Amino acid sequence: MNVFLWIVQGVLAAAFAASGIVKIAKPQSPDLSLPLVRLIGAAETAAALALILPAALDVATVLTPLAATGLAVLMVLAMGYHARRKESMPIAINAALLILAALVMWGRFGPHAF
Repeated sequence: MNVFLWIVQGVLAAAFAASGIVKIAKPQSPDLSLPLVRLIGAAETAAALALILPAALDVATVLTPLAATGLAVLMVLAMGYHARRKESMPIAINAALLILAALVMWGRFGPHAF
């Protein structure tokens, strides 16, 4: 299970690092203010790093499940945003990422903590 959780953490980290960098570099956003989009991008990028680095370096390992918790909350908020815009595909992607983040939260806070 530990290896599986590491794989899930890696997938989540890659997805959120890519998404965060795009949001930080994005020149404009049609619906949200640019500072808010950049803040979301910075949060996603920081969480991506926190999913991997603390556990890999064995320093403050509690940051890994906390990062997964933050990403789960972010996905719930993103699902609400996309629901308001009636966008079904992003909601499905957010739901999948939410499930993966919840899996990491459960595993790293619970039976497979570092």
